[in-house]
Amino acid sequence: MPDTAVAPPLVIPRESHPISRRNISPAALKVLYGLRDAGYQGFLVGGAVRDLLAGIQPKDFDVATDATPEQVRAVFRNCRLIGRRFRLAHVVFGREIIEVATFRANDAGDGEGRETEDDGRLLRDNVYGSIEDDAVRRDFTVNALYYAIGDFTVRDYVGGYADVMARRLRLIGEPEQRYREDPVRLLRAVRLAAKLGFSIDAATAAPMAAMAPLLAGSASARLFDESVKLFLAGHAEPSFLALEQHQLLPALLPEAAAALRAHRNGSLRTMLLAGLQSTDARIAAGKPVTPAFLYAVLLWPAYCRELARLQAQGVDPAVAQQRAADRVTLHQTQRIALPRRFSLPMQEIWMLQPRFALRQKKRVHRLLAHPRFRAAYDFLELRAGVAPELATDLQFWREAQAQAGALAKVDAEA
Repeated sequence: MPDTAVAPPLVIPRESHPISRRNISPAALKVLYGLRDAGYQGFLVGGAVRDLLAGIQPKDFDVATDATPEQVRAVFRNCRLIGRRFRLAHVVFGREIIEVATFRANDAGDGEGRETEDDGRLLRDNVYGSIEDDAVRRDFTVNALYYAIGDFTVRDYVGGYADVMARRLRLIGEPEQRYREDPVRLLRAVRLAAKLGFSIDAATAAPMAAMAPLLAGSASARLFDESVKLFLAGHAEPSFLALEQHQLLPALLPEAAAALRAHRNGSLRTMLLAGLQSTDARIAAGKPVTPAFLYAVLLWPAYCRELARLQAQGVDPAVAQQRAADRVTLHQTQRIALPRRFSLPMQEIWMLQPRFALRQKKRVHRLLAHPRFRAAYDFLELRAGVAPELATDLQFWREAQAQAGALAKVDAEA
């Protein structure tokens, strides 16, 4: 944990900051007032305060308190306790959950309640402390800001308010130590900078490339969750570019990164970025997105490289396609736990691509009826953006869909 002396907080009065209760979830306000009325401290904390100061409407509202999880549960009947590494209280209001965390300390003295690995990774931390302790043990300064419901002030113990105003992301404490404690912070830095449009502080960025191999020791399921946040939250393209910039891509998508390095004309990278731009546009428009299509885009360079290698060995095309898909999927899931409900549709999107070159009537009708047709067609559009020779196929299938739609309409009206 960071070894940082805590000065008295900078207190930003209500008239000097833009946070209004109108922009805070009513459920979060009930929790804050409920804790206050029960005699406990309660603060809106973390991303919600950061986003409100940055002019962004938060999706989640977290609360920090001096009450223990058991005391929080005694205050709210609609509360359940979760977690081992971090014991938390969840106060449930219908579909909305307000997460309430007890102030945590940096150092337990005798170490009771904390577990770390030999490499410095933190496994468990249920040591309670003061608000000052809690501020210092958070990851980034912009996530260590506290909004007080009593007087509507914002309290800043580590310089986070100035960093929000400067649109800067900075780790609390010594960066290399903080990355060793939790290597996923490397990805969180990239994700938050991309989401907020913030720069990453030079000292925070400096050790990122050297620390990247530590991600291989992170739980693959956790890396999948983090990848979804990176690429399916509306800022996929800037996240990907930042992964490249800070040399984190090989640690997250090793075979795709190798394929992109080896591909000389850059068309695969251009297509990948176009796919990420399309994903961001769909999210901005409120349209659905799926990890299956996302990973079909992200791993396409790796698939193409493996397919070319197998074909060069004289493997039958159909066999080579399936073998390449299986190998790329297997290797990637060793790093990121991509569930089968996403990996199988991803493979179908790839395997349908050669069928767009077939124009026999029965094959056309069969492909149009395939449950993965629309996703595969959208993928064909991405490919055609960098491969002009696919323009004829794209036009044919665009017209085939229009004709099928017209016939379906006639049948429905008959």
